[in-house]
Amino acid sequence: MDRQTLINTIRAKQSFLCVGLDPDPARIPAHLGSGTEAILAFNRAIIEATSDLAVAYKPNVAFYEALGPEGWNVLSETMKAIPEGCLRIADAKRGDIGNTATRYAQAAFEAWGADAVTVAPYMGRDSVEPFLAFEDKWTILLAATSNPGAEDFEFHGVDHGAPLWRRVLEVSQQYKGAERLMYVVGATRPEWLSEVREVVPDRFLLVPGVGAQGGTLSAVCQAGWSAPLAGGLLVNVGRSLLYASSGEDFAEAARKEALRIQNAMAEELMTSR
Repeated sequence: MDRQTLINTIRAKQSFLCVGLDPDPARIPAHLGSGTEAILAFNRAIIEATSDLAVAYKPNVAFYEALGPEGWNVLSETMKAIPEGCLRIADAKRGDIGNTATRYAQAAFEAWGADAVTVAPYMGRDSVEPFLAFEDKWTILLAATSNPGAEDFEFHGVDHGAPLWRRVLEVSQQYKGAERLMYVVGATRPEWLSEVREVVPDRFLLVPGVGAQGGTLSAVCQAGWSAPLAGGLLVNVGRSLLYASSGEDFAEAARKEALRIQNAMAEELMTSR
């Protein structure tokens, strides 16, 4: 999905919702059974219930790796279940160099069928450009994330006005294929979103942390809006949507929560900050 198609999809659906498909076997509704078949059935039901309201889905690869060899099949089948017109994001947070990075990119883009993959920038250009070499795909760099440990490195230098995450934004713009970059910026740090926008006003931001982690949609939109990109935000919601109900009505409950979020997003789009 190219940039303009993504913008058109956001406008058509009046939504910038990304659904995080991170299935916890302990929280799969009992009536689905157990094992990988139950997880795949759960994912398919969530996708079917929300695909007209979401513009992207983000399976976190770790949840599938943990299932062993069968987990790779669940991930692949989950990607196939995501309909055309929705962005498929492999949340893998890869970060290696050279041929290894190329193989990671092939796994995400070719084997799993992802449209985008998250990448850690710590090793620099060598670890990012192999992903950017795939011209019809997106690379989503970690920048200012929502976890407490982000203070260890990402925010180093803030006392001098130049946190490390800002250098990630600035330097990565010089990479070959940089037009295919997006960035991860956590919703629990909305005060930094406006600073991120100063550096990358024309880039999409993947924003986790709304819902169970405490971030709010209004704060994210207030700080991170980019009008030319129809907001330029992909707001990820996971647990609060996936597990809105633990009963047989789990899919209906997930849809209800997705609709609530989509309605709020439509209001933000209508105001066109």
